[in-house]
Amino acid sequence: MVVQSALTHCSSIKTCNKPVTDFTSIPVINLGDPESKFLMVKACEEYGFFKVVNHRVPMEFITRLESEALGFFNLSQSEKDKAGPPDPFGYGSKRIGSNGDVGWIEYLLLNTNPQVLSLKTLTVFRENPEIFRSAVNDYIQAVKTMAYEVLELIADGLKIEPRDALSKLLRDENSDSCFRLNHYPPCPELEALSGRNLVGFGEHTDPQIISVLRSNNTSGLQICLKEGTWVSVPPDETSFFINVGDALQVMTNGRLRSVKHRVLANTQKSRVSMIYFGGPPLSEKIVPLTSLMGKQEESLYKEFTWSEYKTSAYKSRLADHRLGLFEKTPSTNQ
Repeated sequence: MVVQSALTHCSSIKTCNKPVTDFTSIPVINLGDPESKFLMVKACEEYGFFKVVNHRVPMEFITRLESEALGFFNLSQSEKDKAGPPDPFGYGSKRIGSNGDVGWIEYLLLNTNPQVLSLKTLTVFRENPEIFRSAVNDYIQAVKTMAYEVLELIADGLKIEPRDALSKLLRDENSDSCFRLNHYPPCPELEALSGRNLVGFGEHTDPQIISVLRSNNTSGLQICLKEGTWVSVPPDETSFFINVGDALQVMTNGRLRSVKHRVLANTQKSRVSMIYFGGPPLSEKIVPLTSLMGKQEESLYKEFTWSEYKTSAYKSRLADHRLGLFEKTPSTNQ
């Protein structure tokens, strides 16, 4: 496969040491398991991360969207650039945000709210509008349905009342959610990096409530465990991975922890990932849920709206401890 891309030189991209272990103890949650609500909570407390199987998202939707995404990323660079630069929606390459972060990546960022149209998004769909748009819409709708179910099971496991306290924020017609297609081209130059890995997407936590990730069978995703050890997540193209976001950490007053993660590039194979980021409406106050708070328990965080946190987060660098500015007693967690 010939990748027509601006990603021609990796000398400006950060590298990091290869981790020594695969993450073999990933919590695997079967959505049909009656115990899944408790297993999810345990996984979110321990790792902020788990794998979902028996998810009921049709494989046809997954493979069709991956095919359409690769079709776009294999276009000539001049064609792809017509859908960029991102505003924030549209096509981007290497630059991640506006604060100096770069990675071995190209991507499409799309709005999941059909009421909000972006000219850049329309440009993405112009070649085969019905096919690509339909593939995106079918996939997003199926993944949204799964995300609602996951959040309601987490609410059940935490005994949150009502059980849609979390999912209703994603169901809201003003939900500030988005969808990202990432492409990490192979980088043969990696072999000259003396056993080091090229960073595709630098370490960060997701600011939203929940992230739902699916990738092809190329490795690269890593998460950071509580003790600070980085581990590789074995790919599984038939399953989904769930990340706890910063907003959910605040809404559970720190009981569930957002997971720090990153993606490293591969020498020989391209990686394609699809991520739905479930966010609340911009005006939503992000505060600990009252049904989770003990009688004498105080919030660990200052009160803020999603708009305020989103604005702050996107002014920061990826690796910054973004919640630190909103903690009542700043932590040493970096």
